[in-house]
Amino acid sequence: MKQPTSIRKRLFFQLAAVAAVLSLAFVMVVRGVASQAAEGTQDDILAASATAIADSLTSEDGKVTLELPYSALSMLGTINEDRVFYRVMVQGETLTGYADLPVTRSPRRLDTPAFSTEIYRGDEVRVASVLRRVANTATGSEVVVSVAQTRSGLAAISRRITITATSVGLLFFLLATTLSLLAANSALRPLRRMTGAVTRRGPSDLRPVTAEAPKELVPLVDALNSFMGRLRSSLSRTEDLISEAAHRVRTPLATVRTQAEVTHRKLNKPEHKKAIRDMIRAIDESSRSAGQILDHAMVTFRADSLALDPLDLTALINETCDRLAPTAGLKDIALLRELPDSPVPFNGDGIMLQAALHNILDNAIKYSPEDSDITVRIASGSELRISIADQGRGFGGMDLKDLTTRYSRGANVGDVVGSGLGLTIADEVARAHGGRLELSQSKEGQGACVSLILPYV
Repeated sequence: MKQPTSIRKRLFFQLAAVAAVLSLAFVMVVRGVASQAAEGTQDDILAASATAIADSLTSEDGKVTLELPYSALSMLGTINEDRVFYRVMVQGETLTGYADLPVTRSPRRLDTPAFSTEIYRGDEVRVASVLRRVANTATGSEVVVSVAQTRSGLAAISRRITITATSVGLLFFLLATTLSLLAANSALRPLRRMTGAVTRRGPSDLRPVTAEAPKELVPLVDALNSFMGRLRSSLSRTEDLISEAAHRVRTPLATVRTQAEVTHRKLNKPEHKKAIRDMIRAIDESSRSAGQILDHAMVTFRADSLALDPLDLTALINETCDRLAPTAGLKDIALLRELPDSPVPFNGDGIMLQAALHNILDNAIKYSPEDSDITVRIASGSELRISIADQGRGFGGMDLKDLTTRYSRGANVGDVVGSGLGLTIADEVARAHGGRLELSQSKEGQGACVSLILPYV
């Protein structure tokens, strides 16, 4: 499977590549300009030295003479340990100096020196030549004065310039790379902010994204909001369909159950009463499943906009127990209430909490044997704990975390009709209120204990 690419890495590497190219261009430009400046400086000194020598030319008895000025060559000898050579030629004949000094470019104008690079005695030398006309005859003589200097000093200067330019270029690259990383992080910060705004939401929160985003991300945000709008509409239609279907099923079942109860009271034979009671139980199972589907759709919908109304948990539990007392009575199950006499205040969604308690208590009744007890307790401390303990089958050794998964049921209840939504509904209600659902074996050693733990709000 191809690994996803990182925009941050791509942006960083692209900016780093640009920085590398600019650093290399900087080194090359600085090196070239500095080398040209150094060569120009050497050429100027050579030309000045040759001019100083040419200015010392004189004519005596029709001959060209020269008194070599010391300063003309001393200005060149101060540059490192470069060697200096000179040659003075009159009409192509060497007057003084190094007769074998090559001069491949002779000056053509009196005021314009000529420069060339030669190989002399195994070294590369730079030669500057100037032209002078000495009036020693009727027509005068052309004198070419050439001064040469080795280029080791210039090479050393070039190396120092190269090292300095490379160091500066490397520092520039490192600085630019660091700034590129910061720029990449800064450029992607709005995207991370928007991602965080979405990931912090609950699984059912489909509100439009309102996080501030740069204009480049506005089309993405609009597309995301449009998608969530369509998804919210689709989920709403699905919930409406489920609610309507559950309602359509529960209404006729309630009618049939009422008729069955009337018939049960009129019968005298035990076998007929038992048959009707079995029918009532089957109707209750079907109604219970439809009710759980309806409750789950309602809880999912209300979790997005949780109500925080002032409630009395004691009254809420008593009302739930009273509603399920007839169902428990069919199995001769006693609902024991260990509740405080005073109200237990809590701020929450009463409809969702009643749905959670109804499903927990309904499960306890369903899986408890006949002629048993179910105990409902409420304890106050750092948090509120509503516990419902039965004397039924327990959880059958299953992983308790799996039992809150939708449509998941214990391995020991396969013979009992159920939808696997009861604990899921209770768990979602607890998490919507910032609490949790805790499953354990009953302290009496038999049955299950389901605790709805809620923080004070």
